[in-house]
Amino acid sequence: PVTPGVVRGAVGARGGGGGARAPPGGGGGGAPAAPASTAGAGRSAAPSPTPDAHTTAPAARRGLPAGQDVLYRVRFADLDDPTLTSEPVTGRFRTPPGAGRDVSFVWSGDTAGQGWGINPAFGGMRIYETMRARRPDFFIHSGDTVYADGPLQPSVTLPDGTVWTNVVTPEKSKVAETLDEFRGQHRYNLLDANVRAFNAEVPMFAQWDDHEVTNNWYPGEILDLPQYTEKNVDVLADRAAQAFVEYMPIRETPFSNTRIFRKISYGPLLDVFFLDLRSFRGPNTANLQPERSAESQLMGRRQLAWLKAALASSRARWKAIASDMPIGLVVPDGAAAFEGIANRDDGPALGRELEIADLLSFVHRRGIANVVWFTADVHYTAAHEYSPDRAAFQDFTPFWEFVSGPLNSGTFGPNALDATFGPRVAFQRVPDGGAVNLPPSAGLQFFGHTAIAADTGVMTVSLVDIAGTTLWSTDLTPA
Repeated sequence: PVTPGVVRGAVGARGGGGGARAPPGGGGGGAPAAPASTAGAGRSAAPSPTPDAHTTAPAARRGLPAGQDVLYRVRFADLDDPTLTSEPVTGRFRTPPGAGRDVSFVWSGDTAGQGWGINPAFGGMRIYETMRARRPDFFIHSGDTVYADGPLQPSVTLPDGTVWTNVVTPEKSKVAETLDEFRGQHRYNLLDANVRAFNAEVPMFAQWDDHEVTNNWYPGEILDLPQYTEKNVDVLADRAAQAFVEYMPIRETPFSNTRIFRKISYGPLLDVFFLDLRSFRGPNTANLQPERSAESQLMGRRQLAWLKAALASSRARWKAIASDMPIGLVVPDGAAAFEGIANRDDGPALGRELEIADLLSFVHRRGIANVVWFTADVHYTAAHEYSPDRAAFQDFTPFWEFVSGPLNSGTFGPNALDATFGPRVAFQRVPDGGAVNLPPSAGLQFFGHTAIAADTGVMTVSLVDIAGTTLWSTDLTPA
């Protein structure tokens, strides 16, 4: 069989890409891929999965029609006898529209963290089925796609005396250090039937944050944690990056096969700009540097220059910035350092805020309209409106930032707001009474749903819970 399944992603104007995992000794084959009407059915071969890639196989299909539902079937053939094939895995996805069709997507982050794994008695990772039911065009996973630093216990006794039970694998029984252990983090999530059904129908565009490697990591860090025998974070990050690109559908670029920052165009209504706020940052410090430096670096010069150029050249109605961290929420790292962008200083931009100030000023002065930020990371859902009228740094155009998550992880919040860029909380849903690390069974698991109307260009952003209830929504009118 094709186990644990298929992951779709990287749908572009001319084609799509994805990946599947097969047993050792199987050659990849994807076919047929066709519009829902079955017109134009075709067949394509994928590279053979090998043990070096942990029997995952990427596949790309070009020449797909715009604005169509595409049905696909994936099977694997024996490398020695191609007549011996696996049972197929089937699915469907929608190609980007040429024009004249609405676009929608869901986003969230934080899968299987804080000790909350796949609980069959709860129905597994049910929020993925809730998202699938919305029939989005695609899904943005905003980071913490796995928790490589979060071992699972077979059971957890909840405060009310009931017991949460986890499916546990060897790789999820300890922190990930070897390449195979990092691969096992991704393989674990694919054991869930909800996740597999979701992946078969909804293309996923993924970015990473910290837990794909270890909590709050930065390049050059040396760990002082007893659970790790490998203390060099750069070694861990290299292994984690390889596992990430094997299991996540990310196309190789001329620059790197692991470049997470990238643009995905989804028709005339939408371009999505994916950031990588992890790979190029400086160390976690008090975050109060008065000038940009290697220590205050967040995106880095190359990524920031790419983002400015890509935003300036975009002709899409809406520009969605997919960030793995929020801008104005304070995310500490211990008592004196900061993991996030904000530094709890409400005055002028300092530290990592300097790159954000540079970017916001560029967008404002170039007159780049309709820029909206989407993120996760903090394990609750919120809507923030940023305005220079409330800000210490004022050289920017007002904008919205929407936060959602978690996906089958602990619920926390709220985080403190830093006033440097003038955020206002329009909505947030957090645990009552300051409770922390609530399990998925508490019902406070969240995702966001964004829909853009083709006729008016209005973007409707909704914040939704695990039951499918829309908690809050707003309509944004394009400039």
